[in-house]
Amino acid sequence: MKTKLNLLALATIAILLVACGEKSKADQLTDLKIQQAALADQIRLLESEIELSDTSGTFNKKIRDVKVAQMSRTNFQHFIEIQGYVDTEDNVTVSAKTPGIVTQVLVVPGQSVSAGQVMAKLDDNIYVKQLEGMQTQLALATDVFNRQKKLWDQKIGSEVQYLTAKTNKEGLEKQVQAMQETIDLTRIKSPISGTVDAVDLKVGQTTAPGVPAIRVVNLSNLKVKGEIAEAYSSKVVKGNPVLLHFPDLDRDIESKVIYAAKVINPMTRTFTAEVALPGNASDFRPNMVAILKVIDYQKDSSIVIPINIIQNVGNAPFIYVAVEEGGKVIAKKRSITTGVIYNGSVEVISGISEQDNVIVSGQSDLSDGIEIKY
Repeated sequence: MKTKLNLLALATIAILLVACGEKSKADQLTDLKIQQAALADQIRLLESEIELSDTSGTFNKKIRDVKVAQMSRTNFQHFIEIQGYVDTEDNVTVSAKTPGIVTQVLVVPGQSVSAGQVMAKLDDNIYVKQLEGMQTQLALATDVFNRQKKLWDQKIGSEVQYLTAKTNKEGLEKQVQAMQETIDLTRIKSPISGTVDAVDLKVGQTTAPGVPAIRVVNLSNLKVKGEIAEAYSSKVVKGNPVLLHFPDLDRDIESKVIYAAKVINPMTRTFTAEVALPGNASDFRPNMVAILKVIDYQKDSSIVIPINIIQNVGNAPFIYVAVEEGGKVIAKKRSITTGVIYNGSVEVISGISEQDNVIVSGQSDLSDGIEIKY
């Protein structure tokens, strides 16, 4: 028997040496690995046959120690993992609508404000004095118009006098309104309801449109955004379940995709996905890092095994299961068909079923029919 094994090994090596001279090093390595796996399997098979047929006790009948796991069906999921960040629709930096000197700052960071609330005032003395003069003129013009109207209603006086008084009154009303609007421009107001996050103004400071003054955020409408590779554009759609992981908080939250962009960014070859951030948002901050685990494959009833217990001969994967036969426990080789792989586990489509005891440790030293214990 040893002579046959030696001849087989020598023949195999000779064939490999001839083949290696004509192939690239990568191809040579692949061929060698295939031959190595085939030889190892043949050796285990011969050992098993010798052990089963040996009655003299000269062959080592050591029983192999293994660990097994009984199969059952479970929920199997495959995730696409990307890095994203917390974002909010209501994150506004407010600036003044007109140039001026700050006379009052009415809010502090952390303060809650409502939409339209005045947060700061600019110097408006000149406008106020102009408004007071206009209001005095308007009062006189209104009185003149009322007197002229009474006379006109009694058919006294000319129509020109009535229309002149009316025009003067209406013209001053528009001037007063315009000045009130000008004064309103000196008020810095919050466009949204939320919380003051930063105040970059000081009394006496000069400010102008476009210069950041006060930032207001609303944390009640947070979401997580991320950029997903173009290859997943057909798999990531609105409604996909998502597991959000926040490394800084060590927290996981289940949510769903609320938006998946239809346009691919030509520079990055990615598209934007948005995920709702439900529940209490007090611990989250805009721009906080989040890991999006988007479920792109899910099967409720699957048999799942560790990928590292699978062995291959060529492209044919197989595993070992523990079965009782002839009053003892032996290892049986099972060819399997695998499906989706994720995080060290693989879905088994065919080859094993529920209640099978799959060998998950010690399988590398087994052959078909060899006695085992667990």
